[in-house]
Amino acid sequence: MRFQNSVFVDLLKPIDRRAFAGIVARHKGDAYDKSFKSWDHLVVLICAQLAGATSLRALETAFNANGGFHYHLGSRRLARSTLAEANARRPVGVFADLFARLSCELDRRTRRDGAELLRLIDSTPIPLSKFHDFARSNGRIHGMKMHVVYDPGIDRPFCVEVTPANVNDVEIGKKTPIEAGATYVFDKGYYDFKWWRDIHEARALFVTRPKSNTRLADLADREMPQTRGEGYTVLRDCEVELASKGDSKLPMPLRRLHIQRDALKDGKPQLIVVITNDMTRSAVEIAALYKARWAIELLFRWIKQHLNIRKFLGENENAVRLQLIAAMIAFVLLRIAAHRHDVDLPCLRFAELAGRFLFTRRPISRLDRPPSKYQAARRLASPRQLVLNYA
Repeated sequence: MRFQNSVFVDLLKPIDRRAFAGIVARHKGDAYDKSFKSWDHLVVLICAQLAGATSLRALETAFNANGGFHYHLGSRRLARSTLAEANARRPVGVFADLFARLSCELDRRTRRDGAELLRLIDSTPIPLSKFHDFARSNGRIHGMKMHVVYDPGIDRPFCVEVTPANVNDVEIGKKTPIEAGATYVFDKGYYDFKWWRDIHEARALFVTRPKSNTRLADLADREMPQTRGEGYTVLRDCEVELASKGDSKLPMPLRRLHIQRDALKDGKPQLIVVITNDMTRSAVEIAALYKARWAIELLFRWIKQHLNIRKFLGENENAVRLQLIAAMIAFVLLRIAAHRHDVDLPCLRFAELAGRFLFTRRPISRLDRPPSKYQAARRLASPRQLVLNYA
């Protein structure tokens, strides 16, 4: 019978071991842990994400119980004390660089010709307990933030950065590489005129919401052949400029749109004001771009509900950062596997089945189907069928 890898081995196949070794060498990832290598650490943390292990003891028990699969994983038995030490000392850059490489692999596999370059930028809070004494508070939560740049068209997170909760979102947004021709959509947390100018000068576009105290002077109303979109109506489309008392001006054309959502808030229609430097798209298309920002909120909700970032395997900052990056690596591996094996299951069902059959030898493309009759017959056969008995 043809040999069949476990589901876990197939999920890890997109990781180029030679390239990963280069990343480890660059960051000196194995400088302090000679027996528990970076690859062992990566495999264990991804296993924790997919299997839903929420403690060091539970992870140790579950991983060691499947010792027969360690050889093909290139790993070995796990000791929780060793894992705790590695979580505290291994450089986060090892996993961060691997995530960036896998993100490019996901883009190569899912990119469609002519696809719109849409980049959603946002952050999500990561609440931590009082035992995480390194955590900071921003007035709303005590913990950290995970900042993500996301392409909803191909379901690809581009950049991931983890910061203390009191770091302003726009400070991380300014570090984002700007791609010419791309459209960046973000909320009021990224309010910075200089950054907007940088985006415009890089021949990119942005769509955002201005703060209520932003003074804008109307220049001219634009025609709107169509005002109705899916779930919203555009009330006004106007060219504007910054009406500042000083010399602060934005050297770019701007549009301000007033959009009314169909959904009621507190029993009243909700009005949204959007500003953009895009002078070519229609008003309805601009409104649809800002509506698409909801996709990154759905990404955050999916990750928090179906990956293990609510309970952490360590109380130090390095351990928390490693676990968050490992969660994003697990997310990308699931997406690559779904495209590589033509899995047509919903993302949630596929993730659940992958975790359920992680150490089972079966094709990823058949996770939702029962095993073949031949395999079932082998399992049902009596273990005594080859025993010879003498009268």
